[in-house]
Amino acid sequence: MGRPRRKRRPRDDEQGRGEARVGTVADDDPPHSSPGDAMTRGYARARARDDALRAGLAPLGPDERPLPLVICSLLAAGLALANLVLWLAGLEIQGGRPGAAGVLLFCGLMLAAAVGMWQKRYWAVLGFQALLAVSMLAAFLSLLRAADLLAVVIPVVVLAGCGWLFWRLIRIMARMQVPSRSGGEANR
Repeated sequence: MGRPRRKRRPRDDEQGRGEARVGTVADDDPPHSSPGDAMTRGYARARARDDALRAGLAPLGPDERPLPLVICSLLAAGLALANLVLWLAGLEIQGGRPGAAGVLLFCGLMLAAAVGMWQKRYWAVLGFQALLAVSMLAAFLSLLRAADLLAVVIPVVVLAGCGWLFWRLIRIMARMQVPSRSGGEANR
């Protein structure tokens, strides 16, 4: 048996130099425009839409703390406190007691995140979002090994809660950056 035959593409000299290929220009573009022009117009429309959204963002007020930010601050403080109390109570994990350094480091990081989010610091919200993303990934992966109903319900609840908080924190982070763009005090 021989090789399968492939359809041959025409070379530049066979299809004519300088002609645009069929299907590369958007349908709403005039026939004389190039693909680069369509892309430039698309980027301009996206920039205009982004600028309009940014103009509609109001900076967070000095005493304003949206509900998701308060929830995340309390959640971080609660995680730090719960870990410390459980460690002091002598809780064993998989037959062994966790080391003091790891527990205290985690508690310190969670307290720093809680205080930072309460003070509306961008770095604290960004770090907590990273923790939410890791938690969602772990919950999703634990669904692969779910053996009973409880092993399915807990990760689904974690995914729903962390996903909601993650999504709501995005707009809050955008509002935190608004004063730094307008020449005000930076929240860093």
